[in-house]
Amino acid sequence: MSRRARVEPVPGEPAAVARTDEERVLVVADYHAGIEVGLRYERGVELESAADVRLARLERLLDRTRPDRLLVLGDLAHRIGPPDGDEVDELVTVVDRVTDRVPMTLVPGNHDGGVADTVAKRGVDLEVVGSGGVRLGPIGFVHGHTWPASDVLRADVVCTAHEHPTVKLADEVGGSRVERAWLRGRLDPTAFAGHVDVDVDADTGAGHGATELVVVPAFNDRSGGTWVNVDGQDFLSPFLPEALPDGELYLLDGTRLGHYRRV
Repeated sequence: MSRRARVEPVPGEPAAVARTDEERVLVVADYHAGIEVGLRYERGVELESAADVRLARLERLLDRTRPDRLLVLGDLAHRIGPPDGDEVDELVTVVDRVTDRVPMTLVPGNHDGGVADTVAKRGVDLEVVGSGGVRLGPIGFVHGHTWPASDVLRADVVCTAHEHPTVKLADEVGGSRVERAWLRGRLDPTAFAGHVDVDVDADTGAGHGATELVVVPAFNDRSGGTWVNVDGQDFLSPFLPEALPDGELYLLDGTRLGHYRRV
């Protein structure tokens, strides 16, 4: 099976189906449950909660893809620190509804402090792995706010998030729009030298050929993102953009835009 076939975006959605050796895994990233509560106390912005809309979209994806597992690639919650107030209600409802159907795994991000304890107190079953990520057969998963475990980098494909990649598209009359996007391409192991135990002189993948890196767009459409094709935009991850020197950009509908720095 090719690397691209291992991780296939769901057309039109910020989600992918990853095929490990044992399971079909639905992958979403940066769900940010309770973001409206966060925007209220962080910025004084009042927005009506879209919790029901987010959950309905997620359940439709489960219906559409029929996976064996849901894996959230970090930032299931929004608050940096233990979830509180209405955020807890949304968080627990999401986990409860999903795990009534399939097991759910969280690769914790920088917004997920206290999530494991919060859902455990409410009697909801959520698997939470270490912050260095997890490898499931030939695919590694890490949120991307910190350095991944070396075993994750030895996978054939590495999925990361945290960046919320978006692309700014301009038209001929000066108008522009911003869309969520995928980044994918060859992973450069030299970006991890001195931080992760990986052989920078050899291919990092478990199989033949170099590891592919896939940067997953944010599920939450209110969480902003990095304009990856705009000069001067700093990346959030400690290993980007160096780990993806030749990455290509894809819109959610599958449109290939080419090298992300030349769009």
